[in-house]
Formats: sequence, structure tokens, C-alpha cells
Amino acid sequence: MEKPTIVAWLKPWCGWSAGVRAVFKKHDLPFEERDIINRPECFQEMVEKTGQTRQPCVEINGKILADVSGDEVEAWMLQNGVVQPTDRHADAPTNQPCAHELPQAAPMGFRK
Repeated sequence: MEKPTIVAWLKPWCGWSAGVRAVFKKHDLPFEERDIINRPECFQEMVEKTGQTRQPCVEINGKILADVSGDEVEAWMLQNGVVQPTDRHADAPTNQPCAHELPQAAPMGFRK
């Protein structure tokens, strides 16, 4: 199977971004990562191409998947024959927000 051409607009530390990376790694897919935090021109490119300010956004063989989780990327690739099912597991959660967005990450309040 021929490897797809993949561009992924991601944040360096985001849970959603880590999930997208984990899916590509699980399927042994090379991809070009564009850091939207440290490279403002990459963020601008993402907005222009996808119409989204939220990430992750991915382009696979010219098809844009905007504001997606790793699970959504994997489901799309399976449905469109980009990859085949595998028994390998992702090395990170593929459908999880950034740690600071999780409910248990809320600051604890103490009473005096």
C-alpha cells in the first residue's frame, strides 16, 4: 500500500495533537508536522486552508480533516482505504483533550 501524503497542524503539547501523532505512529505513517504555536505562519496557513482556528487539522492526500481527534483521523483513514486495521496499539490516548482541560485538572479550593 502506498503511503499517503500527510500534513498535520498541531500544538507541541496538546492531548488532541498527541492522539493524532499516536495514530500516525500506530500505522507507521510519515507526516509533516506544522507547529501552530511556535510558528505563526503555520497557524495562519491552517486557518486559510481549513477555515478553522481549532486544531488538530490534518490534510491527507489533499483531503482536509479539521478540528479532529486521533480517533476521527483513524476512522476516516480506515473508511477511505488509506490504512488497514492493525492489532498495534497507539502509544498515547487518541481522544483526549489537553491535561489542563480535563475535569480533574481543575484547581482545588480549600476553605479556611
